[in-house]
Amino acid sequence: MPPSDHAVQVVQVPPAVTHGLRGRVLRPGVPPDRVRWRADDLPGTAAFAATDGDGAVVGTAIVYPEPCPWLPDRAGAWRLRGMATDEAWRSTGVGSAVLGAVVAHVSDAGGSLVWCNARVPARRFYERAGFVAHGDEWEDAEIGPHIAMWRPVGPDQPGDAAAD
Repeated sequence: MPPSDHAVQVVQVPPAVTHGLRGRVLRPGVPPDRVRWRADDLPGTAAFAATDGDGAVVGTAIVYPEPCPWLPDRAGAWRLRGMATDEAWRSTGVGSAVLGAVVAHVSDAGGSLVWCNARVPARRFYERAGFVAHGDEWEDAEIGPHIAMWRPVGPDQPGDAAAD
């Protein structure tokens, strides 16, 4: 349960640090190897964890350079994956803090956009962070309904200054 002040710290971590929360939130009941992705081992991958006062991971995400499927010629595209917040910490700003760290990282690395395949229930969260939907929703047989989303990144983009 989150403390009354909801204090968290977001830091860049090795991707393996994110696996436990990824499994509990995004892939409950699947074998642990199903929460480890090829992207975890790419040289440009950056993983982030929000930790509570006791050091428990309560939010996660990874981001890495990958062309955006619907904007394949746009340089500087990064893919967001594994965005998860512990259920007890939802609606406390943890997800926004993690996403802010991701966007700041991409901007600092010279990236121009972040894209993801968002779970439909999280769509409004991403829209509040400046993401826009691309195309129609689809059903992933293992994990439910999704929508492709993206947002530009950079010093002149709304909301990016707050991510610093």
